[in-house]
Amino acid sequence: MKRRDFLKTTAASTPLLFLPHVPGFPLRRQETDRSLLAETALNTAEGLKASYADIRIGLYRTQSLSTREQRVTGISDSESSGFGVRVMVNGTWGFAASNILTVDEVRRITREAVAVARANSRLQKEPVRLAPVKTILATWQTPHEKDPFAVPLKEKTQFLLDLNARALAVQGVTFCSSFMAFVRENKLFASSDGSVIEQTLYRCYPTFTVTSVDRTRGSFQSRNAYSEPQGMGYEYVEEYPWDDDIRQAAQDVLEKHAAKSVEPGKSDLVLHPSNLWLTIHESVGHPTELDRALGMEANYAGTSFLTPDKLGTFRFGSPLVNFVADKTQPGGLATCGYDDDGVPTREWYLVKEGIFVDYQTTRDQAHWIGRKESYGCSYAQSWADVPFQRMPNVSLSPGPKPLSLTQLISDTEDGILIKGRGSYSIDHQRYNFQFGGQTFYEIRNGRITGMLKDVAYQARTPDFWNSCDAICSREEYALGGSFNDGKGEPGQSNAVSHGCPPARFRNINILNTGKQS
Repeated sequence: MKRRDFLKTTAASTPLLFLPHVPGFPLRRQETDRSLLAETALNTAEGLKASYADIRIGLYRTQSLSTREQRVTGISDSESSGFGVRVMVNGTWGFAASNILTVDEVRRITREAVAVARANSRLQKEPVRLAPVKTILATWQTPHEKDPFAVPLKEKTQFLLDLNARALAVQGVTFCSSFMAFVRENKLFASSDGSVIEQTLYRCYPTFTVTSVDRTRGSFQSRNAYSEPQGMGYEYVEEYPWDDDIRQAAQDVLEKHAAKSVEPGKSDLVLHPSNLWLTIHESVGHPTELDRALGMEANYAGTSFLTPDKLGTFRFGSPLVNFVADKTQPGGLATCGYDDDGVPTREWYLVKEGIFVDYQTTRDQAHWIGRKESYGCSYAQSWADVPFQRMPNVSLSPGPKPLSLTQLISDTEDGILIKGRGSYSIDHQRYNFQFGGQTFYEIRNGRITGMLKDVAYQARTPDFWNSCDAICSREEYALGGSFNDGKGEPGQSNAVSHGCPPARFRNINILNTGKQS
């Protein structure tokens, strides 16, 4: 990129570079104008013969609050700012970062990144190839109504204490704890491809745990909120139906004391979105990461049985099963306008009508499977970390015909309804798994007849998804997700959502987790 071209770019995008677009989110006083920092990095990299360079300048803020009964047990509020420079020299990546936002430091860090790339190139077997991307001048922010960081701490803590009080007002509830966390990422991306992109991302996670102790039975039961983290502002906290969830949670923990233990064996399952999203994450999201499928990544979640020879032919699930990767999904934790490679985000099929058809990719991965463009899956957890392939929102599409959860239950003769996420385990290749839940209900002759306990379901991934014979329609769709999903070495954390309606799975192996072998 020529200097005069970059200057034209910055002139055309002055509002992007001088100040962020989010009210109440100013740059720190000691920070140099970000346009000058970006220009310095790209010009320095060009002068050192880098074939590609980009810089990400970020300001990240996180806040969390926790309470138990009528006590505030913790408040954390932190902010981090800095920049990371990534370059390519001799077909090899180099990266360096610093929290000192000055022109001289940007020059030094860019030279360091180039030196790292040159050193790495001595060991590089094949040059990195980047899929093409258009030049983009843009801003984007998570759609939201209220910045959670503008809400006073006093108001937030009182909200949590009120949640606890509502739960404790129910006779038989012994404890209640509650928690909320917020993230705001503001980052400026500029590349030698000519792109200048500013984004501000918000994430929000409120929840509670209700606990009941029955001393006569010697029983201890709990249930978490069915609220799920969302890519939204504080309006999610204000709009979620807390009264209904707390009332039901209190009832659930009391019923759990008297619930009968499940009989192990085969059963049909009706899985609520509050449970099924985690199964999607572990058995669909992770195995469709291309680096895992090629054995180039194994940290935290292992590799994958979905090797490239299965593309386009492997029957992953029944013809009803469609999985869509989507970084544009409203409310999604992984939703953004552009990834950390500067690629516009989009949606695409991973599994279509039961057939495994695609992976998650970044610019430097696309050619590995013959793709001509990236799907926009590059992300770094902070300015100090290297961007690499991270999971987009991966969701199960609704069924083709109108079908409610009530209708699905009435159509199930002998089964178990499971709500909420529980403990789980899955093997190194995402093939054999077992999952628990929060609450379990026996279904007999199309009716819920009572609560069960000690339930876990076990299956192989393709057997499980091929057993799916009914998926509820769009009206029953809900979005769950994980605030923290680990990958990489050094490890990084990514937030990701998974949506789905309730679905039914036939003849699944049920384990009793309370019986000793």
